[in-house]
Amino acid sequence: MKEISLKYGCNPNQKPASIYMEDGSELPVTVLNGKPGYINFLDALNGWQLVRELKAATDMPAAASFKHVSPAGAAIGRPLNDVLRKVYRVDDGLKELSPLANAYARARGADRMSSFGDFIALSDVCDRDTAMLIKREVSDGVIAPGYDDEALEILKEKKKGNYNIISIDTSYVPEMIEIKQVFGVTFEQGRNEIPINKDLLDEIVTKNTELPEPVKEDMIVAMITLKYTQSNSVCFVKDGQAIGIGAGQQSRIHCTRLAGNKADNWYLRQNPKVLDLPFRDDVARAEVDNAIDLYISEYDDDILADGAWERVFTCKPERFTAEEKSEWLKQNSDVILGSDAFFPFGDNIERAAKSGVKYVVQPGGSIRDDNVIETCDRFGMVMCFTGIRLFHH
Repeated sequence: MKEISLKYGCNPNQKPASIYMEDGSELPVTVLNGKPGYINFLDALNGWQLVRELKAATDMPAAASFKHVSPAGAAIGRPLNDVLRKVYRVDDGLKELSPLANAYARARGADRMSSFGDFIALSDVCDRDTAMLIKREVSDGVIAPGYDDEALEILKEKKKGNYNIISIDTSYVPEMIEIKQVFGVTFEQGRNEIPINKDLLDEIVTKNTELPEPVKEDMIVAMITLKYTQSNSVCFVKDGQAIGIGAGQQSRIHCTRLAGNKADNWYLRQNPKVLDLPFRDDVARAEVDNAIDLYISEYDDDILADGAWERVFTCKPERFTAEEKSEWLKQNSDVILGSDAFFPFGDNIERAAKSGVKYVVQPGGSIRDDNVIETCDRFGMVMCFTGIRLFHH
C-alpha cells in the first residue's frame, strides 16, 4: 500500500490522519489484522528499529514493549530461570520457551504496570510460543518481520478479532535524511545511524577496569534501548534486559531516580513474600499486577486494609516491611546503568549504587566528569565513556 488512512491522529480531534511515503513509493509495512492508529504506528516503527538493532548487535532474538513512543521494556532472548518465569507470569504449564518468547517475556515482564496496553516489537518471525504469551496480555498490537501460520491465527483471536498485527519488510532501508514538521516548520536531519557495538566501550575511565563480555553485551542493550527512548533518559539493565527505564524527564537525576525505582520494583517482585502472595483464582492478571505494585510500595495499606485485601487475596498477607525491603534490595548486584547523555553530577551515581549498579556507560563530556568518576571509584564501579550522545525526540 502507498497510504494508510487512520481514524485520527494523536487525539480524536486531529483529523484527517494517514501514513504514506513522501516519494509516493510503497509503504514498508503491511497491516495483516486490525486497524492501527497514529500512536500505534509511532510505537511500532520505533520499536522495530530498536529490536532490529539489538538483534544485529547481539545476534540474539529481541523484543520491546512500547508505550507512548518509549520502551517500557526491551530484552534479548536469554533463557529465564524459574524465579523470573514466575515473576513474568509464564510458569503455568508452558514448556521451555523459544528464544524469541524469552525475549518477549523479559520485555513485557520487567515493568508490567507500564507495559499494560503496549505495542510489541519482535526482531524475528513470531512463533507459536511468543504468540501464546502475547495472547494472554492486554496489548494494542505487534510488529514483526512475519508470523508463523499458527501464531497469526492465535493473534487474530485477540480483542474479538480486532488485534493490530503489522508485518514489516526487513529489506526496507529509510532515506538517510529524515524530515518532520512542528507548527508548520520543517525540520531536517541525518538519521542517527551510528553503529552501537563493543568498540564504543574501550575508554574505561575508572580505577576498576574489569569489564566481562556479558556486561559489554548488557551495555549494548542499554545504549540501543536509550537510542529509541524519549530524552532525557536513563536505563538500568541486567541479564540481557532493561529492568528500569526513566524516560522524558527534564532533569537527569529524576531519570535516574525513576529508572532506579523501577529496577528496585523489578527486584522486589522476586522476593519470596511477593512470589507467595495468596491470590484468589478469580483475580484478573492486570489486577494481580496492580496488587503487587501496591504491596511492594509505600501505599501497601491500599491493598492490605480490611475490606481491600479480601478482593484479591484468600487470606491477609503479612506486611512487607521497609526493613525487609531494604535488606532484600542490598542483594541486587552487577546492574548496568546507561545514560543517553553525560551525568552532570555524582548524585546520579550515588542513587544508582542503591540499586546494585556496578557498571556505568555514558557519553562523558561534562565539566564535572572528575566528580562523577570519583563517585564511581568510591563505589568500586566500572565506567565507560562512549563519546556518543543518544538523544531521541
